[in-house]
Amino acid sequence: MLIKTLLNRIERFKSYVYEDTRLEKVGGLFALVVSVLPRKNSKPICGVCGQKGSIYDTQEARLYEYVPLWGFQVFFRYAPRRVACSIDGAKVERVPWATGKDQMTSTYKVFLAWWAKRLCWKETAEIFKTSWQSVFRAVKSAVEYGLAHRDLNHVEQIGVDEIAVFRGHKYLTLVYQLDPHSRRLLWSGPERKVKTLLRFFHQFGKERCSRLKYVCSDMWVPYLKVIKKKAPLALNILDRFHIMKKFNEAIDEVRRQEVRRLKESGEENILIRGRWLLLKRAANLTEKQVVRLGYLLKSNLTSVRAYLMREDFQRFWEYKTPAWADKFLEDWMRRTMRSKIVPMKKVAKMLGSHKGLILNWFRAGGKLSSGAVEGLNLKAKLTTRKAYGFRSMENLQIALYHTLGNLPEPQTTHRFW
Repeated sequence: MLIKTLLNRIERFKSYVYEDTRLEKVGGLFALVVSVLPRKNSKPICGVCGQKGSIYDTQEARLYEYVPLWGFQVFFRYAPRRVACSIDGAKVERVPWATGKDQMTSTYKVFLAWWAKRLCWKETAEIFKTSWQSVFRAVKSAVEYGLAHRDLNHVEQIGVDEIAVFRGHKYLTLVYQLDPHSRRLLWSGPERKVKTLLRFFHQFGKERCSRLKYVCSDMWVPYLKVIKKKAPLALNILDRFHIMKKFNEAIDEVRRQEVRRLKESGEENILIRGRWLLLKRAANLTEKQVVRLGYLLKSNLTSVRAYLMREDFQRFWEYKTPAWADKFLEDWMRRTMRSKIVPMKKVAKMLGSHKGLILNWFRAGGKLSSGAVEGLNLKAKLTTRKAYGFRSMENLQIALYHTLGNLPEPQTTHRFW
């Protein structure tokens, strides 16, 4: 089967024909170059207004990169005509396989963007013998199309969080859709400020905000105020992961203080290499760690008492109704405030100040997934680790939308997968 016959089957363009195919050197490598010609008596379309017009002149032939075949790069060679447009004057014609002055065909950009979602951009560029910048342009084009064509009218559950990027020197606020039928990245914005989240709600629109039922967030007070103001009908739920993170931070603070005390007093320091024994859940420990934890729990250390307080609190999540959960929480806070472990007392005070939002977890009746936000955050962090060459916040945001946005893809004449 001739290559032009194959192309006519999968990528046929009205008013244009494939002429011949040659093996030529392009950029020092052998490539398949397919000549494209306009059909006889066809009129070019103005690249500005889209109207047909007569031919003004013909420019030099250009190469447009297409999907590779048999390990060879494939290019279309076409000499674009200029249109004598009655409205815009002499303008370069619009071709159906590429947009504007882009030297990549639209199909090739979709192809690269699809692979860039599964591999890192650097690997994608190396495999298909192209540049990192070409992969970036392909992904950016796919993201711009997806953001313009996605449906935002059925969003009822969202989660708000932030991640540290560029080695912790900057923050990126992320808003996820958490509905069971669609979990995806809805929006991202640089920094962690009130104006950042306000910008999301402004872009999301009042009507969509009024349809929100649940908003999951952390305990940062400025964000809580914005959510209450912009989504007053939604039930604001504090994220379970962030609550338990406060417990782990308190336990780690107690452990560090105790390690210093044992070292200064010359006592046996059984807490050496014991950090993760206290911070991990017992179910996630190895057999050796379980044995070590059992030995550690026999001691009368403050760190152990803090650990047992956290394990006791885990029963809180097992309740089914807010009334019984409230009763347990009050009892736990009362017992903790009578202890002498200051970091844990701070946790108890934090729980008391946000009790209403914490109990919203039970008012939601389990309709909001506890690990959805953290699961998406882990994928976001993985994307940032794969971000070879990302030098700006804009590039990183494009990568996150591409990976986590579940965006609709541009339509092509056929699919490659």
